[in-house]
Amino acid sequence: MSRKSTEVSPEDLLRPPTFGGLLRRFRDDRRVSREKLAFAAGVSSSYITHLEGGDRAHPTKVVVEALIGYLHRVAPLSEAERRHLFDLAGLSEASAPTVAELRAEITEDMRNGLAVHEPNAAGYLDTRWNVLSCNGPYAAIFPGLVEDVNVLRWFFGNELSRRVMVEWEREAALTVDWLRGLIGQSTAGDWSTELLDELGRYPEFRRMWAAGGTAYGRESPQMRLRDIETGEHFSLDVQLFRVDSGSHPGRIQFFLGIRTPYPASQGAGLRAAVNGSRGAPSAVKP
Repeated sequence: MSRKSTEVSPEDLLRPPTFGGLLRRFRDDRRVSREKLAFAAGVSSSYITHLEGGDRAHPTKVVVEALIGYLHRVAPLSEAERRHLFDLAGLSEASAPTVAELRAEITEDMRNGLAVHEPNAAGYLDTRWNVLSCNGPYAAIFPGLVEDVNVLRWFFGNELSRRVMVEWEREAALTVDWLRGLIGQSTAGDWSTELLDELGRYPEFRRMWAAGGTAYGRESPQMRLRDIETGEHFSLDVQLFRVDSGSHPGRIQFFLGIRTPYPASQGAGLRAAVNGSRGAPSAVKP
């Protein structure tokens, strides 16, 4: 017995969202005429017609902001709706958000959730490696980092980083290479110029930056550290996830470090090296 085919009319075909289609839906939902929307945005009604018909694929940021502003005043748009309209218009942030702006994105629930991961280290960082919020274990494992704010500033400007990171050279170089990759993904270059100007004061950063490496993640999740109070060596199984923030998508990362001890034989050898160094753990070689 043959199976009867089902024909789908062109009107019933599912299509990806478009800027013009979403704009028209928002306008229709608010019963706003093209003429009123055009007047509020400082454009012609024919321009709105072209936008909704897909003849103007890339409106300027000024126009999109004016359209959103008027529609939002008629009836509020959610943060997700505003972001979706900007995404479909092919627009991105003209400048990088400040640390204060990103910290404002970390809600009270997100901060409280960091405690759930204790005794493991957990925190929120931005894509410039600034610490936005963290739990107690994170602050204790990386002493001085919360005060320094920026991971690279801590690596190259704080001697504590050399005492904490068993493989300081490898971890510092990885973070520098990762920064290069993050800069390449960003359309806003002002923050990178300022950060590079600051870090350029450190000869070791200049050396690693001149090497020209690029990274987009860790090859191995394991980070090797030492407790500078006890001399104990341990590993962090590091996981890093992007947080889909409504106002600043892709700008926030969630860091989780699962703490595990070194294998007994490896730990014994490292402890012997520490004892032999007469209390100078920064001289220990991994």
